[in-house]
Amino acid sequence: MGRMPAGVMREATIDVGAIEANVRQLRRMVGVEVIAVVKADGYGHGAARAAGAALAGGATRLAVVEVAEGLALRRAGIDAPILAWLHAPGATFGEAVERGIELGISTLDQLTAAAAAGTADRPAIVHLKLETGLGRNGVAPADWPIVCAEAARLERLGRLRVLGVFSHLSNTSHDDDRAALRAFEEGVAVASAAGLSPRLRHLAATGAAIDLPETRLDCVRLGIGIYGLSPFDDRTSADLGLRPAMTLRASVAAVRRVPAGQGVSYGYTHRTDAETTLALVPLGYADGVPRQASGRGPVTIGGRRFHAAGRIAMDQFVVDVGDAPVAVGDEAVLFGDPTLGAPSATEWADAAGTINYEVVTRIGARVPRRQVSA
Repeated sequence: MGRMPAGVMREATIDVGAIEANVRQLRRMVGVEVIAVVKADGYGHGAARAAGAALAGGATRLAVVEVAEGLALRRAGIDAPILAWLHAPGATFGEAVERGIELGISTLDQLTAAAAAGTADRPAIVHLKLETGLGRNGVAPADWPIVCAEAARLERLGRLRVLGVFSHLSNTSHDDDRAALRAFEEGVAVASAAGLSPRLRHLAATGAAIDLPETRLDCVRLGIGIYGLSPFDDRTSADLGLRPAMTLRASVAAVRRVPAGQGVSYGYTHRTDAETTLALVPLGYADGVPRQASGRGPVTIGGRRFHAAGRIAMDQFVVDVGDAPVAVGDEAVLFGDPTLGAPSATEWADAAGTINYEVVTRIGARVPRRQVSA
């Protein structure tokens, strides 16, 4: 039976070798330049460690959401190109330009602020974000001509350089994504007519990069796939040749034998059917374990599969293990690599009515991350 190291209550192990291998696998599949998305602390895996592993696997560029995330990577010693694309109203970009953070630009005001931060010696490097139907940020189609014309003017003045044009897909259907691609191509034509020659056109994330080759363009932004999780409902990580990088586990903190009819956890939503053993797992919704998965979230202890019994609490939940020989200190695995016998993050997502992206990303700071390389 698996035992946790003495003194370890809970942890998430991060297999950096899996991230590296996943990037290599995806590069083989897509055949274009890879931008590794390490926003939200690398989807909960640790941004700097994920970035290093992705670059080792062949990614050439990185992407985050906000400039602060990019600056943190610079402080961690990451010198690869980094794109940040969501900015606060009135943001200024002096430090970003100084540290070589590329800026996703969604408005004329952002373009002006980027140019103000650029100099002849160090122009701001920007990627124009086009709204192509997702209804989020991005330059609206009616504004494409004026923004592109102003970008071309500022480029001639040497205050900025338009390196890329990009957008996002909805992943609703292939037809919807192809419609967005057509809109994007119209936007690229507007940029070209204004005198811009962006080297990088990027549109596809993991799902479209795998399933819709025409959206790969010059490069793709790979997020969930590099962490070894599938973006599809009908294909697993293993089906795609990917290995989940995160394993969430904890030490069984208490074991008690109880009679039939014993209520379990808040609200007694679970009562024992017969005399049984209850095992306490010290992970809860404060750690990112979804309360919505109460009574359904899968766990393996000693190689056997069980489910959370009753409500998941802030710091802990209970597993009804029947007559299985479980002891304090045994390893309880919530999710990891299913090919090694662990439940998957996708199973927890299904139990909680959400997606695997959220399951790994929401694992909280109270859970130590320990880097491994299988």
